[in-house]
Amino acid sequence: MRKTLAVVMDPIEHIHYHKDSTLALLWEAQNRNYDLLYITPDKLYSLDGKAYASAQSLEVFQNEREWYKLSTTAEDIQLSEIDVILMRQDPPFDMNYVFNTYILELAEKQGALVVNKPQALRDANEKFFINEFPQYAPPTLVSADADKLREFLQQHQDIVIKPLDAMGGASIFRLRPKDPNINVVIETITEFGQRKVMAQRYLSAISEGDKRILIIDGEPIGYVLARLALEGETRANLARGGRGVGKTINEHDRIVAQAVGKVLKQRGILLAGLDVIGECVTEINITSPTCIRELDKAFSLNISSLLFDAIEKRF
Repeated sequence: MRKTLAVVMDPIEHIHYHKDSTLALLWEAQNRNYDLLYITPDKLYSLDGKAYASAQSLEVFQNEREWYKLSTTAEDIQLSEIDVILMRQDPPFDMNYVFNTYILELAEKQGALVVNKPQALRDANEKFFINEFPQYAPPTLVSADADKLREFLQQHQDIVIKPLDAMGGASIFRLRPKDPNINVVIETITEFGQRKVMAQRYLSAISEGDKRILIIDGEPIGYVLARLALEGETRANLARGGRGVGKTINEHDRIVAQAVGKVLKQRGILLAGLDVIGECVTEINITSPTCIRELDKAFSLNISSLLFDAIEKRF
């Protein structure tokens, strides 16, 4: 019996064909004979305690000029009728995102398998979640208080400050004590003390790459993508021009990833991306982890198949 998979994602026409991880997941699902449905985040809704969406039928192709085809009309469907829902909406993690997790949680309770688990998406903020693993993280402060942020800077002398709800290196600042812009950076990023942010000690090991470790069903895959920043750039994110270099996972990173992965699995997080600089975990990405395509290409892998093996164990 054929199964149905729905993907909740931002507009498919705007993805980067050569890099998009969601596209790789959809190729795998289609190869496994899932019927695909496409849902943009604004099309999720609930009615009388049931979860629904306006969805279009979707086909995907390995063709850089035409990688998708959608039905011309959308159909309102009850999400409990879908076997698997991939939640791949990108941050910002704002209240609309939270409301979407509520709707998807209804769908989950009514029979659909949602990847990743909606409650985990709410509870395990990609930045803040590292506070559950302080033994693996750099010195970290979460605060909206300018005085505390300045004290943290004076203590560690070289720090990065970033929002808790963004992605792709957006609005990340590096500060040192003699920077003339300290006050304006703190005022801007905290919205004058109204918005909590994360500060971490700057890790010089970034010169060796910001490593992305993909974890599937609690286990890290055997390779990492070390993202190297452009000259003169602090951020190594691929979205900010960083260059990815594939490497075999080292023993330290494997041990850390397995320890974190155990907790991820307990929380129903089937796919996650650990960001590691040197020996420190800086983020745990669970909303729409990327780097699948780069690692597949570098090592002739099919990471998506590992995820679908894990998904199909749940049936």
